[in-house]
Amino acid sequence: MTKIAIVTGSTRPGRNNKGVADWVLSQTAGRTDAEFELVDIADFNLPLLDEAYPAAYQNYQNDHTKAWSAKISEFDGFIFVTAEYNHTLTPALANALSYLNVEFNNKAAGIVSYGSMGGARAAEHLRNVLSELQIAHVRNQVMFSLFTDFENFSEFKPTEQNAGTLAPMLDQLIPWTRAMEAVRAEAAVASN
Repeated sequence: MTKIAIVTGSTRPGRNNKGVADWVLSQTAGRTDAEFELVDIADFNLPLLDEAYPAAYQNYQNDHTKAWSAKISEFDGFIFVTAEYNHTLTPALANALSYLNVEFNNKAAGIVSYGSMGGARAAEHLRNVLSELQIAHVRNQVMFSLFTDFENFSEFKPTEQNAGTLAPMLDQLIPWTRAMEAVRAEAAVASN
């Protein structure tokens, strides 16, 4: 079965991010075309990148990196949930992505973003990072506004219109994720 991780993008105390990620997970409950799991980057206690070697070498020295690598390796695809901080993706997500490389290669991803402008700028910057990690990111994305999808800017209550954009993103992500499985298999044969 195709496995997709819903990856949180914030470790900040009082974060809205976990509520959005929990909602995404709840919306996938009835789907039978993939398995979904919430992966909270806060659980991995990743300090500011502290590995001596570039991630592509996979010469990890720290237990937190090894645990993060093992978890991400379990998945065929991803849904990244990011807020927009200073017109870009969250520092915690950028840091978590920087720890690894090969574990992300030739997989697919969708993006769920939120912010004053729906997190659009964060999503666009995240797309650049995902491209460098050789992650095929789908066109459809989900964007939530801090003004209309959060009560008092903190309690996540998505509007019907914005919530309705998740299913089309998933409908695009799952076939792409399956297609990338074939790409990974071909790459494995070529490297032997």
